[in-house]
Amino acid sequence: MAIKKNINLEDIRAFALIAQHGSFTAVSELLLCSRSHLSKQLNKLEASLGVKLITRTTRSQKLTEQGKLFYEQISQGLLTIDNAIEQVVESSDVITGALNINCVGGVIGEELITKLISDFTQLHPQVNINLDFSSRRVDLISGEFDLVFRMGQLQDSSLICRKLTDLPIMTLATPKYIANNEKLIHPKDLKNHQCITGSVKHWSFSNTLDTSIKVDIAIEGQFQCKNGRAMLINALADNGIARLPALYCKEELESGELVSVFDEWEIPDTPLYMVYVQNKFMPNKLKRFIEFVKTNFNNYL
Repeated sequence: MAIKKNINLEDIRAFALIAQHGSFTAVSELLLCSRSHLSKQLNKLEASLGVKLITRTTRSQKLTEQGKLFYEQISQGLLTIDNAIEQVVESSDVITGALNINCVGGVIGEELITKLISDFTQLHPQVNINLDFSSRRVDLISGEFDLVFRMGQLQDSSLICRKLTDLPIMTLATPKYIANNEKLIHPKDLKNHQCITGSVKHWSFSNTLDTSIKVDIAIEGQFQCKNGRAMLINALADNGIARLPALYCKEELESGELVSVFDEWEIPDTPLYMVYVQNKFMPNKLKRFIEFVKTNFNNYL
């Protein structure tokens, strides 16, 4: 097989960014170069490979089948190269650079994880951290984020999922809401109530007297938001029943502003994970942060 010559690594990086962002304009702003320069890089790469990677029009660009295959093959390789470079240049004692972290929002992200990160940066002032609260599905393999914090089960053999804790989940409402609406005895009674929903539209319960008895209920409501703090505020306004981690509403539970709506039914605890890519070239800054979280996480609960 003939070896392709004159293939520039920076041209490959440029193509990978265009494929990832889907926009010449976005990548030109990211790399501080012109669209025409990016176009020249892509043309050169396509000429060297002898294949068309991206079909371009005046309004859009789309990966060809060869382009999709090429992007899939090079993504992990580029990440490995970047991490290897960082491994070489980083000092064993001083860690520097940026960490991109994605996290669930609400109390967990806005308070617990934010405090943890703040203390880490106090110890390592040359590390810059970008904390993102977007709830979209994150592709760690692409290298957009170094690490994510996620609630619920995650299945991916290429990722390391480190459980940090199990979060008790409660079905809650204000005493006023409960007094002014139909009585709640069984989870099926939720169909006659306003439920304050996030991303989960089916609530699963098990019986506290016999855990083998389980039920799954489709719920509806006037208010939906993928933010625990917003759901909490709506529940406190007597607007319905919310399903929330107890961590989100410690004070409200202690004061009696919110109470559990069921005596004999409970929701299984939800695990909170720290998730990152298995990588033998992991940068020191990420290693240090992971170790810091493992050692100190329980102190922030």
